[in-house]
Amino acid sequence: MHIPDGFLSTPVWAGLATLSVPSIGMLARRAQAGLKDARLPLMGVMGAFVFAAQMINFPVGIGTSGHLVGGALLAATLGPAPAAIVMTAILIIQALVFQDGGLLALGANVFNMAIAGVLAGYWPYRLLARTRARLFGIALGGFLSVFVSALLCLGELSLSGVRIPSHALGLGLIVFCITGLLEGAITLAVLGSLEKMNPRWLRAPETDGRPALILLGLFALVLVSAGFLAASALPDGLERVAGLAGLGSKDVAAAAAEPWLRQAALGLSGLVATFLACYLLGRWIVRWRNA
Repeated sequence: MHIPDGFLSTPVWAGLATLSVPSIGMLARRAQAGLKDARLPLMGVMGAFVFAAQMINFPVGIGTSGHLVGGALLAATLGPAPAAIVMTAILIIQALVFQDGGLLALGANVFNMAIAGVLAGYWPYRLLARTRARLFGIALGGFLSVFVSALLCLGELSLSGVRIPSHALGLGLIVFCITGLLEGAITLAVLGSLEKMNPRWLRAPETDGRPALILLGLFALVLVSAGFLAASALPDGLERVAGLAGLGSKDVAAAAAEPWLRQAALGLSGLVATFLACYLLGRWIVRWRNA
């Protein structure tokens, strides 16, 4: 769902950039309330894990692929405001290092995934966290974080004057539904595994959470170093819809054919950059509060 440059009209991408910048600023201020030094390594590791997971596409059928977005996972672990900051850092690094999502479209991608997607993933979990439907809330949050972001993408393309054929729109909605269901299942599985290691993970992950953080960090290293060898080269849902609508899209198969060492080096550099960006942003927010 990373929108490349050239897909959105100037009024749409400029308007979303104008909206996203102060929104992220407000969320950063809101994150001050509950952010402590003890949570900063958690922000870095969670950001690195989601960055790595977003690199690995898996087939979802109908000639398309998908990947974990991670908005609901970040929101359940960090809270909505810090999660939005972390997702923004991930999107910026992906745009700069991997050209995954355009620089002009960055405001739209931040709005879709870091703001709307994170909030859509958080509220089902928040509302059902203390009920018997808690697990359903986590899965529903994962689904909505993807589906809401996808609907916003389609709406922004429409506002930009892109005519999407009905069959392409129907195909896209089916793919986004499948991807959302898989997002919910993966989010539930990851949080379940973390809670087995630390039963208090969702309430206080920084307390006795070092084994889980180490495991997540190691898993992220494996994903960026070799996970792409098993990743699908099929286009994702947005790329498939864009192709059917007559828009250009990146050549996923060509990217997958790059030398292993180059891909691993880029992945590791992005992973380190994401960890440092999330950690340092969290540190700056804490210092900002104390200033």
